[in-house]
Amino acid sequence: MATIRVGVVEDDCEIRESLVTVLETWPDFTCDVAASSAEQFFESLNTEDPPDIVLMDIGLPGMSGIEGIALLKERCPEVDILMLTIYDDPHRIFDSLRAGATGYLLKGARLAEIREALRELYRGGAPMSPQIARKVVAFFRPDRARKTPSPLTERECEVVEGLVSGASYKLIADQMCVSIETVRFHIKNIYRKLHVHSKAEVISKSLRGEI
Repeated sequence: MATIRVGVVEDDCEIRESLVTVLETWPDFTCDVAASSAEQFFESLNTEDPPDIVLMDIGLPGMSGIEGIALLKERCPEVDILMLTIYDDPHRIFDSLRAGATGYLLKGARLAEIREALRELYRGGAPMSPQIARKVVAFFRPDRARKTPSPLTERECEVVEGLVSGASYKLIADQMCVSIETVRFHIKNIYRKLHVHSKAEVISKSLRGEI
């Protein structure tokens, strides 16, 4: 098997150094670049000869891992990205996949699982931790339709759809032909009806089919 060249973006020094050490001990792997932030990674990245795979955390100082994915795919579209993170909430999972990640592992995965995931990714697969795979499958199941009516009005549901798609308040307002203040009014009612306090919670509930 050809040597798989891997980049690592991880702000936890102990985890990063452990990954680099183990990658260099596996006979079919090498670590091309290791960085504590996306910004540092891009400073070291040779776009003419990038790694085959990048192991990317989400919770990074400065630019988030999800933002880093999008920028990396823009600069080096052929690079595969394997998320290695503590986050298992639906909106981060789907934001990562939409940005261009090809695999998603949770921290706590055994080294053997990480090695096999990297090999699978290199062969064209899309490895995921079992917990993540179940959430992705559940999202696309035909039977995920709501068992109870949504508490939201049709207009409020339009706002939620805009939030899930990543649209700004201004863009949502333009799409709905209303003012930004009207969008904010709808969002206030959405928070109250769903008993949430943030946009992330609304998106998470939507992705789980709870709205």
